[in-house]
Amino acid sequence: MNSIIKIAKNELRNLFYSPIAWFLSIIFMVMCAYFYTSILYPWAKMTFTMYRNKPSLIYWAVESVTSLIFLNPQNGFFINILPHIYLFVPLLTMGIISREFTGGTSKLLFSSPIKLRQIVLGKFLAIITYNLLMVLIIGIFMVSGFFDIKNLDIPPLLSAALGFYLFLCSLTAIGFFMSGLSNYQIVSAIASFTLLFILSRIGGLWQEYDFIRDITYFLSISGRTEKMLIGLITTKDILYYLVIIYIFVSFTLIKMKSGRESKPWYIVTGRYIAVVLSGILVGYVGSLPRFTGYLDTTARQVNTIHPRTQHLIRKLNEGPLEVTLYVNLFDSHVGDGLPASRNIYLSTVWEPYQRFKPDMEFRYVYYYAAPDDSTLYRQYPGKSLKQIAGLTAKIFRVDSAMFKSPEEMRHIIDLAPEEHRLVMQLKYKGRTTFLRTCPEGETFWPNEQNMNAAIKRILGEHIPKVYFVQGGLERSILKKGEREYYTLALSKKRTGSLLNVGFDPDTLNLDTQDIPGDASIIVLADPRMDLSPAAKEKLNKYISQGGNMIISGEPGKQQIVNPLLSHTGVQLMNGQLVQPSFDETPDKVWAYFNPASYHLSEEYYFRLFKHLWAHKAYGDSLKAPFAGMAALSYTSDSSFSIKPLVETMPGKSWLKAGKLIVDSTPPVFSPQDGDITAISFPVTVQLTRQLKGKEQRIIICGDADWASNLRLIDDWARSVYSWVSYNETPVYTPIPYATDNKVMLSPAGAGIQKIVYPWVLPGLTLLMGTVLLIRRKRK
Repeated sequence: MNSIIKIAKNELRNLFYSPIAWFLSIIFMVMCAYFYTSILYPWAKMTFTMYRNKPSLIYWAVESVTSLIFLNPQNGFFINILPHIYLFVPLLTMGIISREFTGGTSKLLFSSPIKLRQIVLGKFLAIITYNLLMVLIIGIFMVSGFFDIKNLDIPPLLSAALGFYLFLCSLTAIGFFMSGLSNYQIVSAIASFTLLFILSRIGGLWQEYDFIRDITYFLSISGRTEKMLIGLITTKDILYYLVIIYIFVSFTLIKMKSGRESKPWYIVTGRYIAVVLSGILVGYVGSLPRFTGYLDTTARQVNTIHPRTQHLIRKLNEGPLEVTLYVNLFDSHVGDGLPASRNIYLSTVWEPYQRFKPDMEFRYVYYYAAPDDSTLYRQYPGKSLKQIAGLTAKIFRVDSAMFKSPEEMRHIIDLAPEEHRLVMQLKYKGRTTFLRTCPEGETFWPNEQNMNAAIKRILGEHIPKVYFVQGGLERSILKKGEREYYTLALSKKRTGSLLNVGFDPDTLNLDTQDIPGDASIIVLADPRMDLSPAAKEKLNKYISQGGNMIISGEPGKQQIVNPLLSHTGVQLMNGQLVQPSFDETPDKVWAYFNPASYHLSEEYYFRLFKHLWAHKAYGDSLKAPFAGMAALSYTSDSSFSIKPLVETMPGKSWLKAGKLIVDSTPPVFSPQDGDITAISFPVTVQLTRQLKGKEQRIIICGDADWASNLRLIDDWARSVYSWVSYNETPVYTPIPYATDNKVMLSPAGAGIQKIVYPWVLPGLTLLMGTVLLIRRKRK
C-alpha cells in the first residue's frame, strides 16, 4: 500500500509540475463560476425587487430554490456542467501512461521491484485524487449557496457531488486505459473521446432486440449521473460506476502485463472477456429491482412516491403484480410502447413503484386494429388492414409478425372501449383494471393519482359510485357537446377525469330505476324538465336518509330545482346574475372562492391558497369566470349547517330580474324592474349535518357550466367530488412546501460574485500555478 501511495504522490507531482493540471483546473473553475453566477444573478435581482415591494410574496414561494438553481434537470448548475466534463477527462489522462513510454522511463519502472498492479493502482489513485480537486471546485459554489440561499438543502448537493465524482472517476478509468494503448498522447485523447461517445450513445442502440437490450442499456453511461444530480442515490448507479472503473483499470493492467509477457493472443483475449463478463454479470444482477437500494436525499422527498402511495402498494403483499402493456401499431403513440422504448417505459413509469414492489411482472401484447372508417384506408387505397400493418411495421423497423390481428385479439381481450389506445392492464389476485395513458392530460403517462386509483381497484377497496340523474334533459356524462359532462366524468384521455382518479361514474333514470344502495353521490345537474313525482320522492327520501348530493341549477330553471331544495333551507333566487364588462357578455360573472372552499380538498391551487390565508398573505383570492349564474339564498333555521363556498366579486354584479339579452346593449341596474344588488352573492354553498352516525354532505350550485365540457373548472370540480365523497378519492399526493424558498443574496452581492468567481479566483489560481511552475523550472 505504501508503494501505491508513493507512486500516486509522484504522479500528482508530475501533474501539478506541468501546465495541464493547472490549465484544466482554471478552465473548470471559470466554467463553474459562469454557470453559477449566470443562474444566481437574475434570481437575486428578482427576489430583491419582488420582496422589497411585497414581503408577503415569500408565502407564494413554495418550491425549493436549491433545486431550481442547483438541481434543475433543464437548466440547473450541475446539469449545465455535466456535458462539458467529457472535454476535460481525455486531456487529463492522455499522457498518464504513454508518458512513461515516450519519456523512456517505462523500462526503469517495469524493472523496479514494484509490482505491476501497484504501478497501475498508484497512477489511478493519483487521477481520482485530482478528480477530488475538481469536486472541491464545485464545492466552492455549494458553500457559496449556503450563504446565498435561505435554508439551503445540503444533502442533495452532496448527492450531486458524489455523482460527479463517480462519473469523473469512471471517465478517467476509460481515459487511463486509452493512454496505455498508444505512445502518442493525441491518439490516446482521440481514442478516449471516441469510446466516451460510444458509451454515451450505446443505450439507444439495438433496443429492439430482447437479447441485448438490457446489456446495452446497462452499459450506457448516459442517465446515470442525472439521478444523483436531482438528489436520488441508487445502488445500481453506484455499482455501474464501480463496474466501469473495475473493467477499464483491469484492462489497463492486462494491457501492460501483456506487453511484458509472451502469451498467446487467445489467453490475453480471454482475460479481457473474463473481466467484461464478470463486470456485466455483477452489474446486471445488482441492478435488478429486488437488489436495488434507494436514498432520496431531498428534504421534501420529491424523488420518492408519496407515503399514501407507499401505503397502498404495500398492501399488494400477497403475490406479484402483473402489468400488461397493450400496443396498437396504428396508435399515434405506438413509439412509446415498442420494444425500442421498453427500458424508457420501465424506468419512467414503473421504477418509482418497483422500489416498493420489486416483484412486478411485465408483459407486452402487440396488435393492430383500426375502425372501418379509419383514414388509413384512404392513405393506402386498395390495401387490406393486414397489408397496411405490414407497411407500417416497416416504417418503425419492427417485425410485422409480432403484431396480433383483430381476430386473434378478440380471443384475448376487447380493447374497443379503450379506443385501441396505448393502455396498461394491472392484474392482482384475479382482479384487473386498466391504467390509461392520457394524451389530453397534464402528462402522457399516468400520474400518481391515477396509479393510486388503479391500485385501489385491484385491491378491491371501496370505489365511490357517482350516479348522474338522467331523464329530464339533465347534463349528460355520455355526450361530448359543450354543455355536457363527458370530459369531467368519463374521458379516458385525461388524467383528471373522475373515472381516472378513482370514481365510478354512471347514469341513473329515476323514472325507471331506484337509487342503488351503493350510491356514494347523486348528481342532479341542470334539469330542464319538471321532475316526475316518482323522481322527487326518491330524491327526497335519499336526502332525508342522509345521502350525499351535488345539485346544480341554472337561471330560468329555479322552479324545477327549488321544490327539491325546500327542506334544505337553500333556494335559487329568481333572475340571473350579470356583470357588464368591456370584453365579455354580461352573463359572464367572475366569482371568488372563499376560505371555506380551500378546505374541501388538497388540489394544488386550493391547498396553496389555504397556505396563503393561513399566513395572512391575502393579496387576492382565487377566482374564476362563470357563465350564466343564479344567486343562492339560505336560511339559518335549516337542519343543515350552511356555508358559502363561491361568491361573486364584491360590488361587481347584481341580480337582474326578467329576461337577459346578451347580444345587445349592456343591461342597466333597474330597481323598479326588480333588480337586486348586494355586496356579494353566494353562488355555491356546502351543507352538512350529522345523521345516523355520519356526516351528510351536499353541494348546491347556482350554475351548472363549471363542470361542462366547454367551461370545466378542473381543480374545483375534483375538489367538490372529493369533499362530497369524504375525501376518500382522489388519493392526493401533495409535496411539502419548501423552506429553502428564498435567495438571500442582494443584487450588489451577486454583482460582486460575477467579478470574484469568474475572474478573481481563477486569476489567483493562475498566479499560484505560474509561480509554482517557474520555481520548479529554476530548480
